[in-house]
Amino acid sequence: MRDVHGVFSVQPDDPALEVRRGRNVADAAAAAGVEHLVYSSVGGAERRSGVANFETKAEIEAHIDALGLPATVLRPVFFMENWLSVLAPAGNRKRVGSIALAPETRLQMIALSDIGRIAADAFDNPAELLGRKIEIAGDELPVREVAEVFTAVDGVPTRIERGPAEQLADMFAWLDEEGYRADLPALRERYPGLLPLEAWLRHTRGEVT
Repeated sequence: MRDVHGVFSVQPDDPALEVRRGRNVADAAAAAGVEHLVYSSVGGAERRSGVANFETKAEIEAHIDALGLPATVLRPVFFMENWLSVLAPAGNRKRVGSIALAPETRLQMIALSDIGRIAADAFDNPAELLGRKIEIAGDELPVREVAEVFTAVDGVPTRIERGPAEQLADMFAWLDEEGYRADLPALRERYPGLLPLEAWLRHTRGEVT
């Protein structure tokens, strides 16, 4: 990081390593005198959710604060790309997925490419965004409407069933009861190119939007 102006920091959800890696990046940035750290955290990290992979990011945020680093914290919500694994490739002209959320749960989502665009904006506009902690999203839909979007894009009947929350039970319970709180109107005003789910899906399918 020597002679580097800015650093973008993001770690995979690995309970054994995430906090150590996030703290190490922050420590190295401080030691090198980096002028702007952009850390990719998670929506709701500041709300003491009790969700394990949210609390690790809250710990990294706290370490960045304690170091006094010049930083912008982005708190992205559910990745749109997650739907590509939840909704497996279609078979027998239908597509069925399973997620541990109620059909009417409103879920905020963001495309990974938009996280990159917002991070770039933070580096380009430090006067506005240094010191800010911003929850970021590109769309918000009830879970049942996600299936409708997939059906509309490629014509394959799609259904999302409510499945058991075996692994990330605390996270899905929190999403059902609390949920993300990104200010979508304000975000869309600043970033009019934010991808709604349908535009993102058409882009991933190689279609013109």
